[in-house]
Amino acid sequence: MALDLFSPVNLGSISLENRMVMAPLTRNRAGEDGVPQPISATYYGQRASAGLIVTEATPISDMAHGYPALPGIYTDAQVAGWKQVTAAVHAKGGKIVLQLWHVGRISHPSLLPNGALPVAPSAIKPAGQAFTYQGLVDFVEPRALETSELPGIVADFVHATKCALAAGFDGVEIHAANGYLLDQFLRDGTNKRTDNYGGSFENRARLLMEVTKAVVDVAGADKVGIRISPVNPFNDMQDSNPQALFNYVADALNQFNLAYLHVVEGGIHGGGEADPFDFVALRKHFKGAYMANLAYDKALGNAAIASGHANVIAYGVPFIANPDLVARYKADAPLNEADAETFYGGSERGYTDYPFLKV
Repeated sequence: MALDLFSPVNLGSISLENRMVMAPLTRNRAGEDGVPQPISATYYGQRASAGLIVTEATPISDMAHGYPALPGIYTDAQVAGWKQVTAAVHAKGGKIVLQLWHVGRISHPSLLPNGALPVAPSAIKPAGQAFTYQGLVDFVEPRALETSELPGIVADFVHATKCALAAGFDGVEIHAANGYLLDQFLRDGTNKRTDNYGGSFENRARLLMEVTKAVVDVAGADKVGIRISPVNPFNDMQDSNPQALFNYVADALNQFNLAYLHVVEGGIHGGGEADPFDFVALRKHFKGAYMANLAYDKALGNAAIASGHANVIAYGVPFIANPDLVARYKADAPLNEADAETFYGGSERGYTDYPFLKV
């Protein structure tokens, strides 16, 4: 029988009832001190019919924050808040992994402890503005991380992974995409280092590989995925040879036997025009399960799965507006329209109040 979006599949040790993944979606609705609120348990629980939910990107430390009202995954109170979320999803038979995030230079001193400068591979100020509690303000020039500080970054990912497992998640996804810290190390537009973490593909990928090995050692490779975005220009990102770089990254990640590789296949968030890139070629380099993400609908998702290009498809905005997206796709039912005004911050409006199909 031909495979489609509604066929079951395993990603590592995580068994999915279908191949529709809810993509990580920043919603800025956490409480004080980065604690997830009960409303977030409702939100994720409503969407538990997805084969897998990837949570909103979640800072791994107080220095990893870059936006207001983000949930964290490094304190006991945050773990307790996330336990409500995983319980709500599991009660409905769903699976959920937490996305581990360090924003690097895409932050602002007003969001960081004691007004600290954001950190990055190199002291290069990004074009654009930071979202802060005071509104939009220009980015600042970040501080370049010392080589001696990088084991501490790895340790933060390890601690956050332990917290995620304690909160009941089925696994974790390492965020190495969209212009945040690990992506900043990968791409030569942001990485001008002259130590063992700059220059060659191997050096620029070194921190990602160290983080991956450390997270795998804690969680098991069968519970770990990684997200990359080879040509997304969002957050003022570019690379001189993205195809060769990310083909190398895909090859290097094969050593870990990960649960999946999650690939943003182009540019998102209005960052400008993405460079040309052969995602079919990239997919051939990675030996494990492949999660495709960007502008897929039902027909394109089914085609990507039937052709073998992807094992699962991640959907973003459609899951915001349609908690029962799986049922709607199955029935070829019309979709709710998403309200972009309520994507970031606010209350239940545009978060937990989208209607389900009338049965």
